[in-house]
Amino acid sequence: MTRSGRAGVRSHAAPVSGHPRSKAGSRSPLQWSPLQSPPLHQIRSTTVIAVRHRDQVAVAGDGQVSIGNTIVKAGARKVRKLYGDRVVAGFAGAAADAFTLFARFEAKLEEHRGNLPRAAVELAKDWRSDRVLRRLEALLAVADREHSFIVSGTGDVIEPDDGLIGIGSGGPYALAAARALIAHSDLDAKAIATEAMRVAATICVFTNDHLTVEVL
Repeated sequence: MTRSGRAGVRSHAAPVSGHPRSKAGSRSPLQWSPLQSPPLHQIRSTTVIAVRHRDQVAVAGDGQVSIGNTIVKAGARKVRKLYGDRVVAGFAGAAADAFTLFARFEAKLEEHRGNLPRAAVELAKDWRSDRVLRRLEALLAVADREHSFIVSGTGDVIEPDDGLIGIGSGGPYALAAARALIAHSDLDAKAIATEAMRVAATICVFTNDHLTVEVL
């Protein structure tokens, strides 16, 4: 099932009903105390970019984890290989939620024998409709040698036509840098992803330059 999006993007909507949970009643940043668990939407785990260029696929993520305005970890690993190193996935959002989604996604890959489009759509269906999963706050960027997708808890599976994905608070900066580097340099996908992340780290306060880069 496909629904239209803006030019240059293909969206595969998961065919399920339901609505994203409301954030009404959430504490504001000024109401949060370090002695309390912060609202999930204040946990930022920040920038991931996927670059498909010249028969190479690279996914890079920074290492910073922030709670509110406080950096709590500088070397988190937000990108990992799955399914026998044939798929790469990265996340932006709540770290604990992302690890749960990684496990679910890997199970979907096993179930569908490495069929990335099918696994991504099935994960999005479960994520949106399952009573527990729909409370998870994260965004996934997943890629194999043929496809790249953004998977969200609203049931969307989006495949950009240009093979570039940027998610998280620094995603737009990394994405813009990657597009410029593809147009005006001879760098390969890994180098483009790395340099794009470094640009994002100089702009976005929730992104650092402690990078993890995985290549297919």
